[in-house]
Amino acid sequence: MRRTLPVIALCVALLSSSAAVEAAPEAPLAEAAAPGSPPARAAAAPGPPAVATFSYGRHARQNITVYGDRSGHPALMILHGGSWLRDTDWSGWARWFAARGFTVYDTDYRLASDAAWPAQRDDVLAALRWVKRRGGGTPVVLGSSAGGHLAVSAGTYGAGRKRVRAVVALSPVASPYRAWTDGGMTAASSAQRGLREAAERLAGCSPATDGRRCLARWEDLAAKSHASGRDDAPMLLTHSAADFVPVAHSTDLAHAESGAGLRDVTVRIEPGSAHGGVLLKNPALAKAVLTWLRKRSAP
Repeated sequence: MRRTLPVIALCVALLSSSAAVEAAPEAPLAEAAAPGSPPARAAAAPGPPAVATFSYGRHARQNITVYGDRSGHPALMILHGGSWLRDTDWSGWARWFAARGFTVYDTDYRLASDAAWPAQRDDVLAALRWVKRRGGGTPVVLGSSAGGHLAVSAGTYGAGRKRVRAVVALSPVASPYRAWTDGGMTAASSAQRGLREAAERLAGCSPATDGRRCLARWEDLAAKSHASGRDDAPMLLTHSAADFVPVAHSTDLAHAESGAGLRDVTVRIEPGSAHGGVLLKNPALAKAVLTWLRKRSAP
């Protein structure tokens, strides 16, 4: 693979604040007409995409819900957030992306209450193999918060580019150890304290008391510890300016990747305090994400 020059693009875009929950789109995002083209007739609304659920493993959470036609469309895997401890509903966004030309694989994985790390990464890698075996090829991946952590983990573990075409991560907890540290500070918010507890449950041990084997697991949890540059997937990493998962999670990963030779890594900061899927409620960001994914899904 060609060596590329290390580049990080740091973009700032406008976003109005919104509540920090995983949110489905409220209305379709219009596709812009080409300049100078005549007004298009209003087209009949397409029918809802086909939906089917499959198992990729034996555990009840190891399942994938597929939206859209699986023949000839680029594959998009969605990994939900929820602090590795709960499911969140991404069916609205799955339908939204399916209506715009993707076959969407909305993927569940074992939670920290089911098994400690690296079970969650193992599940994502198994789900990616399942998609490929069934004709989905190498997908692009969209992850939110804890799901963003899993998305960047899949994109950096080993030769990430071989299994993941590109990664969009919304408020990714790219370093659970940073989240653990931030959550222990006196000024930590309740969300940060909760994320600290969740990260410790994910690791299955405390970095403060449980010795070298535990510290090795915490290092393995950090996506940047696996950064290999040109062998990893392109990344678009987005946080709000006042996100309780601060942008340092992504800038640290981006610096590690660019230093190792990955050219296509962008950190984008949105004003406000929105977290995870709520970031997509800004139409400008949703359109930017859609365009970025389409470009990197092209053959």
